[in-house]
Amino acid sequence: MSSLFPRLSTADSHLALIIDAHSWTYAELADAALQHMALLERVGVERGERVAVWAQPSPSTAAAMIGNLAAGVTTIPLSPKLGASEVAHIFNDAEPKLAFCSEAFAVPHEIVHVPSLRAAYAPDSGALPEIPEDEMAGLILYTSGTTGPPKGAVITRRNIAANLDSLIEAWAWTERDTVVHSLPLIHAHGLVLGLFGSLRVGGTLHHVSKFTPEAISAALSDSRHQQTMCFAVPTMYHRIAEAAAESPALCKALRSARLLVSGSAGLSLREHAHIAALTGRGVHERYGLTETLINCGVPASHAPMPGYVGPPLPGVELKLVDEQRRELDARDDETIGEVAVRSAAVFAGYLNRDDATAEVLDADGWFYTGDLATRTEDGAIRILGRRSTDLIKTGGYRVGAGEIEACLLEHPAVREAAIVGAPDDDLGQRIEAFVTLKPGEACEAAELTTFVAEQLSPHKRPRSVHFLEELPRNAMGKVQKKKLAPE
Repeated sequence: MSSLFPRLSTADSHLALIIDAHSWTYAELADAALQHMALLERVGVERGERVAVWAQPSPSTAAAMIGNLAAGVTTIPLSPKLGASEVAHIFNDAEPKLAFCSEAFAVPHEIVHVPSLRAAYAPDSGALPEIPEDEMAGLILYTSGTTGPPKGAVITRRNIAANLDSLIEAWAWTERDTVVHSLPLIHAHGLVLGLFGSLRVGGTLHHVSKFTPEAISAALSDSRHQQTMCFAVPTMYHRIAEAAAESPALCKALRSARLLVSGSAGLSLREHAHIAALTGRGVHERYGLTETLINCGVPASHAPMPGYVGPPLPGVELKLVDEQRRELDARDDETIGEVAVRSAAVFAGYLNRDDATAEVLDADGWFYTGDLATRTEDGAIRILGRRSTDLIKTGGYRVGAGEIEACLLEHPAVREAAIVGAPDDDLGQRIEAFVTLKPGEACEAAELTTFVAEQLSPHKRPRSVHFLEELPRNAMGKVQKKKLAPE
């Protein structure tokens, strides 16, 4: 494909977007994007400049992002949940010329903006120009900022096209597919995969702005859809599975989907088994980062691989490296290394942060993810967590936190688990567990440490167990281990 979204350039009556009660065809979306381009011209935004878009769940939000891409304007998606200091950091760093907000919502913070999108448009005519697959910056996606202020990852239009084409091949994704998801339109998962992926294949996005299992069930069962794919994160699948146990309609909706996809964090083996038992079908996992988009995925042609994110996608080179970034050849599913990837989807760098870019991206184009993994003989990748928080060196052993977490989740009383390493004068680091229990369950710490020692090996057992009501999580459902301060 030479144009990022071919169907928008020859817009027709095929359904492009459903966002809650609102639906737009490709012709309507193209018209709105064209009108947004005219608005950009009227307010003096030029090619190469940056524009922020409050990512409220609205077709107008999608139109603004498409119009920006077509005009050669870089979009900075803003979460409506951002605090004032977070917004100030992004504006000081990226210096967008304007910020747009859908007419259906109030502007979250009083920063320079045009207060509405489609309400400010003027009628226009013509066809939406093709959007080239080139090195023009299409998006600046801000990272979660777990190791300092959030950094802006510059994603080009070529990055987007290359990654989506890899996923289209792996998932046999076509215009017949409707993607159903309830993910925010600010990250790779919800925005690039969910919205841009659907538009690239000429299919449909059915976005549910407020997640509930019932709403996902209704979207999957919508009679307007030929076939569906469901994108969700593990916390959502957990709630979906709990609800499906009491809802034959939800079980039927899940069975009817062509593909169930989980990402952003690992889906536990227990959740895989629970969903399979309820629906008779499994969940395909994938793995990626803001800076690289999606690197691995279990192909649609392959059965789900619980515990694994599949092989590298077509066009993605992947290697495991040691702490000196020397390649590890092991394919024994035991040797732990850091994941490094190289592909046309790897970002152009961090905005205003050449130093940070140089730390993760080498001269040969390899991006060092900071994620730990093992690799099987046939190339399947098992993610064990972050090098900074999930590689624990204890008593001369290198232990991955993810392996212990997966083990604890097999205990019948455990609902959630997080493993961290704490400084220890004797061991170097000691393994500490933070656990939430299922409602009505009781369990002693000694029972869990013994369970891990028996299921894995004694040196992998937690030296202490902390029971919590909830684990701290970010907006995408990832556990924030920095907030789990070991005692």
